Amino acid sequence: MTLIATDVDDSIEKLRSKLAAELTRPNHAMDPYFYRSHLVHDRELEHLIFKSWIYALHASEIPNKGDYQLLEIGEDSIIIARDHQGELHGMHNICRHRGAAVCEAPCGNRSTFVCPYHGWVYNLDGSMRAAREMHVSTDFNAQDHGLKKIQLVNYMGLVFINCDPNAADFLGPLSNLDKPLGAYQLDAAKVAHKKTYHIPANWKLVLENYLECYHCATSHRAYAKMHTLKDLEEKVAPVVTAMLARSDAVTGVEGMSASYRKIYLDAEGFGACSYTSRYGLFDGYLTGSRDGQPVAPLMGKIKGYDGGAGDYQMGPLTFMLNYPDHCVLYRFLPKTLTTTDVEIVWYVNGDAQAGVDYEVEDLIWLWDHTTQEDEYIILRNSKGVNSRFFEPGPYHPEFEATLQDFVHWYLQTLRQSLPDHAAS
Repeated sequence: MTLIATDVDDSIEKLRSKLAAELTRPNHAMDPYFYRSHLVHDRELEHLIFKSWIYALHASEIPNKGDYQLLEIGEDSIIIARDHQGELHGMHNICRHRGAAVCEAPCGNRSTFVCPYHGWVYNLDGSMRAAREMHVSTDFNAQDHGLKKIQLVNYMGLVFINCDPNAADFLGPLSNLDKPLGAYQLDAAKVAHKKTYHIPANWKLVLENYLECYHCATSHRAYAKMHTLKDLEEKVAPVVTAMLARSDAVTGVEGMSASYRKIYLDAEGFGACSYTSRYGLFDGYLTGSRDGQPVAPLMGKIKGYDGGAGDYQMGPLTFMLNYPDHCVLYRFLPKTLTTTDVEIVWYVNGDAQAGVDYEVEDLIWLWDHTTQEDEYIILRNSKGVNSRFFEPGPYHPEFEATLQDFVHWYLQTLRQSLPDHAAS
């Protein structure tokens, strides 16, 4: 883990001045302060991360009553559980007595959650079942001391959580993805593989890398030979236009070529980004694999390969790249100031069998390989950004446009989090 010294002079006033300075040089990379400040990191978690919609898991990963998984974000732990009626619930993994974690194993099956410290017992929906010997307290009400609940939605089998009690509606924005994303029938899909990459860099550097393809031609040779995103739009317009013209007919899905974009500052609610577009693969390539050839059966309702890939964003930190024969989900989570967890989930058709219909190694090769290349460049980016001599340069107006959307949202969120009168 990379260690960054605490700035003993850091303060709300310093943050305010750094934010003001960003306004004087628009369309440039951010000052190193935003990647190094412990104060900034804490405010990011409170005002941005924990108020956004974040992918937690696929519903099939906890199929049975009593199944659960933990989700770790920063220093916090969240339980996603299926109760005895089959309903999904999200709750903080914090006993309402003295704060001990009521669940330690990352996944499993339980009939209740029992605090190991003083034995308080909670039902699978988070409600309190028993608080040992608390009957002697005349003002104790068990109904007031259930595990703190978290907002949860299930969209096509993708389960998202939000820790803000007043979270913006998410299912409404996501409904704009219904036609193109619905073609993959993700609710009946199978999680073929998932892997977490622990990257020793600030989460924004990791996410920013994903949000731009300026580096794709130079850093990702295997990806770049197949995907048109590595080139300027004007260069690949004939390939993309031809793909979009045939997409609905070849795939057999009306609306497969649809596009929608409401992200970051333009999102319909805070942290409720919703985006889709379809972009082209170069001629001769059908999917995202080592050689661009199919690695699994066609997904859901899709009938053929149109030479395209579906690009999706759901919330600020969750993305999907969907090929006709498999889907790839990316999720970015901050762990500490200098560490980020990137989880990738590969989905295949629900009836596909490993070793028969697909080989896991072939399925995951491209994006496992690409993510390892990303880690290499992110670590070098991190080293430079953390130098006292780093001077932020200008963004590319096309390749880094989405990255700029994120940065504008990020900086505005921090500005709006400032108190009206900071302590001196």
